[in-house]
Amino acid sequence: MPLKYLVKEERPDGSNTLSFPSGHTATAFSSAQFMFREYKDTNFWLSISGYPVAIFTGVYRMLNDKHWLGDVVAGAGFGILSTELAYWLFPKIDNLLRGKNKVKNSLSSTMVMPFYQNKIVGIGLVKTF
Repeated sequence: MPLKYLVKEERPDGSNTLSFPSGHTATAFSSAQFMFREYKDTNFWLSISGYPVAIFTGVYRMLNDKHWLGDVVAGAGFGILSTELAYWLFPKIDNLLRGKNKVKNSLSSTMVMPFYQNKIVGIGLVKTF
């Protein structure tokens, strides 16, 4: 969202200036990339099944005059890169929070997650003992 307000690209239908990048496409491709990363070693067809839906999402946003091609391509890129960034960062953050001598199947766990909902920003903490 901050990038939309910074770029201020007008939508093809002229409804507002929040066209770039496509958030719907970013979410769809982020989910598709997550499915690919999780299932690529066990079920190839399931791992790639999210991409047709993601592509359809981007095409449909253009057909409805909500986005330009560049908006959709950028949204797809942001979605895929955000998932890859999460897969790269998670082990580092996990080692930082739990340490290198963590027990694999421990009943205890900690999760810290930022959130943004209804214009409210916060951090959630979940601790299982």
